[in-house]
Amino acid sequence: MTIHAEHPFRDAEPDPVRRFRGRVGGTVGLWTAGGESDRAGLTVTSFLVAAGEDARVLALLDPDADLTERLLESGRAVLQLLTWDDRDLAEMFGGTAPAPGGMFRQAEFVQTEWGPRLESARTWAGVRVESEQAVGWSTLVTTVVEHLEVGDDEEPLRHHRGRYGR
Repeated sequence: MTIHAEHPFRDAEPDPVRRFRGRVGGTVGLWTAGGESDRAGLTVTSFLVAAGEDARVLALLDPDADLTERLLESGRAVLQLLTWDDRDLAEMFGGTAPAPGGMFRQAEFVQTEWGPRLESARTWAGVRVESEQAVGWSTLVTTVVEHLEVGDDEEPLRHHRGRYGR
């Protein structure tokens, strides 16, 4: 492995839309779904929280990701917000770092009725799928928030221009 001063995928990803989205940045969420034997997860920053009597979370997910398949099959998921200390885990769930033994063996997870939750997650939501729709190269999934815990997130993990930051 080599350390580069520049972005390693700059030439491989000339798509201006992806570059624009990378400049928007946001808090990194880890979406997880499934039971003890069929868990799937994916780091996602392309999500939006819509307030209302029944709050919703809208996410743009990779239609080919295991997480998307498991979420749509089960109809439920956990969205946990990651912290700076979780950046290695974010890389593993994003498929850009090795996860010996599997992603879910890299940290402690507890099973909830919505799916596996990172035990150390201070802020997380249990969500139920309301609808799905193809949008561009993504699947737009609209979920209803059924459970919400908001804790102190002193160092949220942020993603901006292809890099993690505080």
